[in-house]
Amino acid sequence: MSGSITHDVLHGPPPPPVEGDWAGGGGGGFDGRGAFRRASFTGLYVLLAASTMLFAAFTSAMVVRRGLSDDWASMAKPPILLLNTGVLLASSLALELARRALKSGGRSKFNGWWTAGTALGLLFLGGQALAWSQLNAAGVFISSNPSSSFFFVLTVSHAIHLLGGVSALFYVDVQALRLSLGPAKRTAIDISAIFWHFLDGLWLYLMVLFYVWG
Repeated sequence: MSGSITHDVLHGPPPPPVEGDWAGGGGGGFDGRGAFRRASFTGLYVLLAASTMLFAAFTSAMVVRRGLSDDWASMAKPPILLLNTGVLLASSLALELARRALKSGGRSKFNGWWTAGTALGLLFLGGQALAWSQLNAAGVFISSNPSSSFFFVLTVSHAIHLLGGVSALFYVDVQALRLSLGPAKRTAIDISAIFWHFLDGLWLYLMVLFYVWG
């Protein structure tokens, strides 16, 4: 006992535990498993609930407006919407492949798949801008008809959410490429991917809404 006390006096307290490897979840209190992770996911769930309520309100307004009068005219949908849908689905797939690579310790594979998912997200936003441009060139604007009004409101609202998602993906991507994405960032990876999948599902819902009710 006295030897242990003497050792502490001479050499100080023992060093802190070494942080786990890049793909793991080991480490201290902020390794993505403790209170920080729970608080982060609570914030995510609040965001998802708020976004769901927003689009539910838009949907309700759209359905009510469509049934109030006979001035509703279904607008022609730009064919690029289908291509954009495929791009967004591919983006979600790339992120899931990245997460699987991370769990198996494939650092370079994670970087490649995550970068691909981020790039596809940006490509989707570019495709949406092109779709809006094509509609405007065809004489379809937000004020042309109630149908076009809801189309622009819903797609722009989705794009704003998507900008936030792309920013999160880009942050993770930069950290990974700089080799500074340690275990503490695992929560950022999971939350970014889950939010992106939510936006993917939301887009599929909007597509059904446009083609069935729009």
